[in-house]
Amino acid sequence: MLESIRKHSKFVMILLFLLIIPSFIFVGIDQSYFSGSSPTVARVDGQDITQNDWDNAHRYESDRLRAENPGIDSKLLDSPQARYATLERMVRDRVLQVAAQKMHLVTSDAALASTLQKIPAIASLRKPDGSLDAEGYRALLAAQGMTPEGYEAALRRDMSLGQVLGNVMNTALATPAVANAAMDAFLQRREIQVAQFLTKDFVSQVQVKDEDLKAFYQANLAKFQQSEQARVEYVVLDLKTVRDGIELNESDLQTYYKENASRLASGQEERRASHILVNAPKSMPTKEREAAKAKAQAIDEKVKANPASFTEVAKAESQDTGSAASGGDLGYFARGAMVPEFEQAAFGMQKGEISGVVESEFGFHIIQLTDVKQPELPSFASVREKIVNDLKDQQAQRKFAEVAEVFANTVYEQAESLQPAVEKLGLKLQTVDGVTREPKAGAEGVLASEAFLEALFAADSIDNKRNTDAIDIGSNQMVSGRVVSYQPAKQLAFEDVAERVKTLYVEQQAAVLAREAGEAKLAEWKADASKAQGLLPAVVVARDNPVGMPSQVLSAALQAKTDALPAWEGVSMGDAGYAIVKVNKIVPQDTRSEDFARQASLQYVQLISTAEGAAYYELLKKKFDVQFKVARP
Repeated sequence: MLESIRKHSKFVMILLFLLIIPSFIFVGIDQSYFSGSSPTVARVDGQDITQNDWDNAHRYESDRLRAENPGIDSKLLDSPQARYATLERMVRDRVLQVAAQKMHLVTSDAALASTLQKIPAIASLRKPDGSLDAEGYRALLAAQGMTPEGYEAALRRDMSLGQVLGNVMNTALATPAVANAAMDAFLQRREIQVAQFLTKDFVSQVQVKDEDLKAFYQANLAKFQQSEQARVEYVVLDLKTVRDGIELNESDLQTYYKENASRLASGQEERRASHILVNAPKSMPTKEREAAKAKAQAIDEKVKANPASFTEVAKAESQDTGSAASGGDLGYFARGAMVPEFEQAAFGMQKGEISGVVESEFGFHIIQLTDVKQPELPSFASVREKIVNDLKDQQAQRKFAEVAEVFANTVYEQAESLQPAVEKLGLKLQTVDGVTREPKAGAEGVLASEAFLEALFAADSIDNKRNTDAIDIGSNQMVSGRVVSYQPAKQLAFEDVAERVKTLYVEQQAAVLAREAGEAKLAEWKADASKAQGLLPAVVVARDNPVGMPSQVLSAALQAKTDALPAWEGVSMGDAGYAIVKVNKIVPQDTRSEDFARQASLQYVQLISTAEGAAYYELLKKKFDVQFKVARP
């Protein structure tokens, strides 16, 4: 039969074409056929943001935050709230991109150049003549994994997007009267007294009966479950592992030593120069400056005709009183010690050379370079360890991506065991018991990564005990694991958790008693303030000075209506209990300085500007039909 098909292959192809193509016409082609199976998580102006887009963006954002804050808790970055915040930023960027495109907002070359000049790291690369050190600029960006072209394109894009909301936000303004009224309300101070009815003080009043505990247990079964657990093996590939596997030969070390001699040297290059100065400050009239310059040019021609006379001419002609007596000798100096024009000339000369006329803020200089002192180069032996560390660090960064690909392929292709990855890459196999789907309190490293735990507790991992994919957990770390044994979640019997049931029940009932006692006192004191007993001493609170008050109490105190004083408010503090707040009076503001008033006005305008920008963004979301396909956590 196969031979028959081979003989009539053209006929078979035509038949298949006739059968397959109509199915596409009548059924249609699923978009995922082209874009993969990644589901859509949001849509802006008809353009989809997929799950893959979201995952990649969050991984990049997490890596950036880890690099900027090495001590940050990984659990914060992997939380559902953090992931959703990334999606919201992606949607915001997409909305602004669409708006900028449809409004034809662009950034000119002049605006881009002006912004670049205001960036301190780039401004510091300027040469004495005002031009940009192109090589330094390229090296600065390369250290951050960027090229000048890519960086400038991204900056140009961000500036264009900034115009979308900036054009609205920059119109915010407020009169001093309005700003003062708003800020006075925001910074208002109130004298209050508080009475607290704390849960812990009512614990002894709770009556505990067995039937009540069992009823509480039945009503809260979810609180008394043993979570699913697993015994897990895992391996971690990190930059240190890659670095430790790098072998260097002696010739590489010697080459690096020779090529980086100036960087390894201790201290800076120093130069010794003599000069002849003709005074001509910038404030000098033009004609006098021109005469001074002509004099300097004449001196320049004289000493160039007879370089050996430089010292004697400097003694006779130089107007620098500090150095003329010594023949213009300025001694040794490093970069940064002289005015830019002088430094640029001195460090661009050869020993014995005479510069020509150099203009600075002091006047006109003729410079002779008399000596060059190179920094001392340490011996190879003394810096060998540093060279080894530098080279390993550099090579590890370059090699990590290559090794990571091998790691990912190995754990995927030989998914029945992690041992092949251990043997191929020299990794350490680690085993841990009692791993749960959610990170445990105090968990560190890979066991604090929600992404890794989610992969471990996926159905395929649990049922088939296969390796997880290589999970990127940031900071040049990847992990793969497998479930060795699994114990599903189970309901704990009442007898096994009786003490915990009792503790939770007593706390709940004590909180109820505290609230009831507080509410009763509140009603009594509102009716007759003279009966108020147990109030703490009066304190003055404000939003910027809570004096240790719980947030619920502070909020109630500052939001209470003050038409009639004293004002009374009851406040639930959740499990902690209940509080009564008595607002005695509004405390007048201290006399404010003009500077404070100005700062308050600026702060108010900034708040108004932010609010208007947020409102305009919401309008743009409606205009461009923003749709979130996943719920906010």
